[in-house]
Amino acid sequence: MEYVNPNSVPLNTLKALKTPKTGKTLAKVLLGIGAMFLVMMFLPWQQNIRGTGTLTAFTPSNRPQMIESTIAGRITSWRIREGQFVQQGDTILTLSEIKDEYFDPELLERIDDQVDAKSSSIQSKEEKAVALRTQIAALRDAFQVKDLQIRNKIRQAELKLVSDSVDFEAEKIRFRNLENQFERNKILFEAGNIALTKFQEIESKLQEARMKVVTAENKFQQSKAELINTKADIAGIRAEYQDKISKTESDLNATLADLYEAEGSLAKLENYYVNVEIRREQYQVIAPQAGYLVKTLQAGIGETIKEGEAVATVVPANPDLAVEIYVQAMDVPLISTGSKVRIEFDGWPALQFSGWPSVSVGSFGGIVQVVDYMNSQGGQFRILVTPDPEDEPWPEQLRLGSGAKGWVMLNNVPVWYEIWRQLNGFPPSLYEEPLSNSATKSEEEAKK
Repeated sequence: MEYVNPNSVPLNTLKALKTPKTGKTLAKVLLGIGAMFLVMMFLPWQQNIRGTGTLTAFTPSNRPQMIESTIAGRITSWRIREGQFVQQGDTILTLSEIKDEYFDPELLERIDDQVDAKSSSIQSKEEKAVALRTQIAALRDAFQVKDLQIRNKIRQAELKLVSDSVDFEAEKIRFRNLENQFERNKILFEAGNIALTKFQEIESKLQEARMKVVTAENKFQQSKAELINTKADIAGIRAEYQDKISKTESDLNATLADLYEAEGSLAKLENYYVNVEIRREQYQVIAPQAGYLVKTLQAGIGETIKEGEAVATVVPANPDLAVEIYVQAMDVPLISTGSKVRIEFDGWPALQFSGWPSVSVGSFGGIVQVVDYMNSQGGQFRILVTPDPEDEPWPEQLRLGSGAKGWVMLNNVPVWYEIWRQLNGFPPSLYEEPLSNSATKSEEEAKK
């Protein structure tokens, strides 16, 4: 039997089958789509960093501001309504007092009277202090005069003591001479050489000399005692005047203490007067800047509010608009001031192709002005974006607080690279340094 190879057997049935025309067309379409897709993979795609945020004002003073009451009080009347435009300094509402210490309508006049009385008291104490200083000076002058007088008296007593001492010595010598003369004459009288009358005369002179010695000694002892007493007097006078001066200085110090205390009380009264005066000015809650009153946080007449409690919100009429956008932390190093941003506002019709901003419709240009140095909510970082002067102006219908989406534009890369990056979760590529870093390096090179 002859063996037949099955591979050599012709398959006539396959030749008999015909490919449908629609299949060929579908294959061509698929091949065309595949070719187009392959070509699109090499088209340029502009990388970007996405973020969401809200519309705000770039300058803090142009942002919505809460109007707070400086003092606690009761609402007496509202002067404006919500949505009304107010100028800076316009009265928002009027308050009345709720603290009993400020109820007196003539409180300022009474405080002013207390200030005048305290000022008069201070003036009297100042005059008393001047009088006490004068008295102290007079006591010191009197003490110097008295001290000089006592010193002169002591000098006189010392000189008198010296004089009496000399007289005493002289009388003693005279007495000894007369005593010797008496002894000699006594011998002569007993020998009968002189008369009794002569002897008695000499004896009388001796007694007289003895009396003079005693008198001179008494005067000498009296002068000595007088000198001691005079020296004791000067110590007493010094103690007396020192006591008077110390007492007067004590009165002066007490007066000065009362004076300083009165001056402190006067300063408190004046401060209290100014505080009450300023407090009365705070009964009118005024608008800090021009704008629209958009929301009142208190309502009704007679409602009590606390110190520092907000009563309304004012939005400036023409704020310098900006968008605060929050981005991921890994994208922050790629963003710098001056980076271009495309923004889509909520409620504004837009068709945004983030990678091809040139074909986007309804988005607006912006420039990064601020990149925060620390994270905000949820670990994200905030950037502030202002309108790009080279792009289309932002719509006038925008309102603060509206939502917005932003795309910070980076470099151009192929589409396939961007798809690969998104699938792997890699951060965008950065072929060029941020503007701030490059500017810093340029300045450093210029300095070198």
